[in-house]
Amino acid sequence: MTVVASGSIAFDYIFTFQGRFRDHIVPDKAHVLNLSFLVDVMRKRRGGVATNYAYTLALLGHPSAMLATVGEDGAEFREWLEGLGVDCRGLRVLPGEHTASGYTIHDLDDNAIWMYYGGAMTHAAQLGLADTVPNPEAVIVGPNAPAAMFRLVRECREAGVRWVFDPSHQLPHMTAADLEEGCRGAWIVIGNDYEMELMRQRTGHGPRELLGLAEIVVTTYGREGSQIATRDGEFRIPPAPPRREVDPVGAGDAYRAGLVYGLLNGLGPERAGRIAALAATYVIEQSGTVEHRYTREEFATRYRETFGEEPW
Repeated sequence: MTVVASGSIAFDYIFTFQGRFRDHIVPDKAHVLNLSFLVDVMRKRRGGVATNYAYTLALLGHPSAMLATVGEDGAEFREWLEGLGVDCRGLRVLPGEHTASGYTIHDLDDNAIWMYYGGAMTHAAQLGLADTVPNPEAVIVGPNAPAAMFRLVRECREAGVRWVFDPSHQLPHMTAADLEEGCRGAWIVIGNDYEMELMRQRTGHGPRELLGLAEIVVTTYGREGSQIATRDGEFRIPPAPPRREVDPVGAGDAYRAGLVYGLLNGLGPERAGRIAALAATYVIEQSGTVEHRYTREEFATRYRETFGEEPW
């Protein structure tokens, strides 16, 4: 059965400034900040959370489908994703719109300034479960236009379909009632430690309290690994050490897809968490969220080397 990946599809424009922002900021003039940086490196990458989820599922060999909107300039996503084996019947190209885009400039200290343009993503609420594969095994409800996220949550609840609630980038736009709606009945609620603290402050529910709403609550800690809380206990998951650290952007999305893969294939939380950790590490070792490659055999070999056990 198929996992539906929903959320943003985007182009990421990545600029590298061969200097340090701090050398160009006058502290007592910060209230009239006016800076311009000449950059000599620019990369355009495919991205967006839905893209990242589906890509990892495809590498691991699990059927996946897209449910997302792109602009006229994003039509190329369909051919590329279908080449990976991803079902794209739920990928809607909107005439007259631009694909969502993220713009970031990094300096030599790896500080970053981001800008996001929603574009076609802001119209994603026109899509629902009826627009993708019938009877999905699970739906990952990733950051998207909030109306689109809550439409999917309601439809999953009504249809009895498992969903993963991953609010991340949209947390600033959600009320306590919104967050409780997304969590109530969810299969998995997931966020990094900063995001989970924001949820706690907004709703009064920490990870343990969220288990009263969802089956599984996952908190990721970057280099410190992750924690998976279920109603049967809590499991601390170690990180998978990277061979090199290049860019962490997109690692969390790969973790989510790897965790879903492991749990849907009958693995317990600990082994599924370790698969998720390794899937995330592959992303860190490359620039771009979907530039890494591995076969299932290569993944299994590295898993054995890292954790000393069979992955599946």
